[in-house]
Amino acid sequence: MVMSWLRFGKKGKSARAARQVHALAPPRRTRLRARRIGLPLLFACLISTGMGQSLFFALFPPIGRDLGLNEVQVSLIFTLSALLWIALSPFWGRQSDIWGRKPIIVIGLMGFGISTGSFGLLLVWGMQAAAPLMLVYALMILARAIFGALGSGTPPAAQAYIADHTGSAARTRGVAAINAAFGLGVILGPGFAAALVSLHLLAPFFALAAFGLISGLTVGLSLPERRHRAAERRRMRRSRETQVALGDVRLRPFLLIGVAMSLAQASVLQVAAFFVMDVMNHDGAFTAQLVGVAMMSMAMTTLFAQLVLIPLLRPAPRQLLRWGAGFSVLAFALLLLPTSEGLFVFALSLEGLGAGLLRPGAAASVSLAVGAREQGSAAGWFNSTAAMGIILVPIIIMPLYGVMTRAPFLVGGALMLAVFAGSFLPRFARLATPLEKAEPSASSGH
Repeated sequence: MVMSWLRFGKKGKSARAARQVHALAPPRRTRLRARRIGLPLLFACLISTGMGQSLFFALFPPIGRDLGLNEVQVSLIFTLSALLWIALSPFWGRQSDIWGRKPIIVIGLMGFGISTGSFGLLLVWGMQAAAPLMLVYALMILARAIFGALGSGTPPAAQAYIADHTGSAARTRGVAAINAAFGLGVILGPGFAAALVSLHLLAPFFALAAFGLISGLTVGLSLPERRHRAAERRRMRRSRETQVALGDVRLRPFLLIGVAMSLAQASVLQVAAFFVMDVMNHDGAFTAQLVGVAMMSMAMTTLFAQLVLIPLLRPAPRQLLRWGAGFSVLAFALLLLPTSEGLFVFALSLEGLGAGLLRPGAAASVSLAVGAREQGSAAGWFNSTAAMGIILVPIIIMPLYGVMTRAPFLVGGALMLAVFAGSFLPRFARLATPLEKAEPSASSGH
C-alpha cells in the first residue's frame, strides 16, 4: 500500500509537471503562425536596431566635432546607454516571461524610435545654437540613455520568442537569423545614411526614428502570441521559479563566453582605425576608406555564417563554439604579423566569420540550458554581455594600446583561445548532440 501510494504520488507529480509544460506551450496553430509570420516580421523590424548602431557611429562623430565636442565627450554619450543596457537586459527578459514577449519587444522598438528622434531634435537645437552646448550635450546623453533603458528589452524578448515557437532542431537557426537581422542593419546603415544625407544631414535620424516607431506598432498589431492569464502572471511575479540568478551555474560558462566575445570584438572595432594610422602609417582619409572596407567585409562574413553556413550545416552548439572561437583565434594571430592592407581586411573578415558562428552557438546554448519558464530571464542575462566590451575597452584595452599597439589583439586572441579550449570540457558534452536529434518540442522544459 505504501509502494502504491509512492507510485501514485510520483505519477501525480509527473502529471502536474506535464500539465504545467502543456500550459506553457503555445497552441499548434499559434506556433505555425509564429513561424510563418512572426519570425520574418521580427527579422524585418530588428534591422532598424543594427542600422541605428552603424548610423550613429558613422554620422555623429563629425557632427559632434562641428558642435565643439571632443572625442572623449563623443564617446561618453554612449557609456550611460551601455551601462543601462547591461543593467536592464535581465529585468526586461524576466518581464517577458511574465507579461509575454510581444509587449517587451514593442517597448524596446518604441524606445529606440523615441531615443533616435529625440537625439535628432537635440542635434537641430545644438546646430542652431539655441541653447548652451553643455545643456544640449547633457540632454543628448539622456536621449541616448532611453535606448539603453528601453531598447535593451527587444533582443532578449525576441530570442525568448524564438525559443517559445521553435523546436530544438530550429533553435540555433532562429537565433542566428535574429543576430543576422542586426548584422544586416549594420551593413545597410551607412548606405541608408548616405542616401538621406543628400536631403538633410539629420534626415537619417528622423527616418530611422520613424522606422523604429512603425516597427513597434507593426509588432504590436501583427505578432502572433498567446499571453499568460492574469492569475498565472500574478503567480509568476510572486514566484522565483522563472527568475534566473546571475550566478546560476547553468549559465555561468556562457555568460563568460559572452563577455569574452564582446571584449574581443569591441577591441578590434575601436582599435582598428588607430592601428591603421599608427602601425601602417596611413593618413586619415585612406584610413577611413580601408577601415570602412574591412568593417563591411567583417559584417558580410558574419551574415554569411548566420544566414548560409548555420542553416546549411546545422551544427551542434558545441561545434559552433569551437568553429567560431577557432576562426577568431586565427584572425587575431594574423593581426600580430607584419600587416598589409589585404591581410588586415582578411583578418577582420575571419573575425566576422568567427563572431557569426560563436554568438548564435552561445545564445542557443543558453536557451537549451534552462527551462521553458526561464527563457526570457536567461536571454536577458546573455544579452547584457553584448555591451560589456563598450564599457571595458576604455578601461583595459586602450591603456594597453598606449603601451604596445598589438596588445589588444593579444588579449582578444587569448580570450578566444580560452573559449576554444573550454569547449572541450566535459560540461559542454551535452551540447555536442546534433540538434536534429534533440527533442522536438520548444516548450518541453528541457
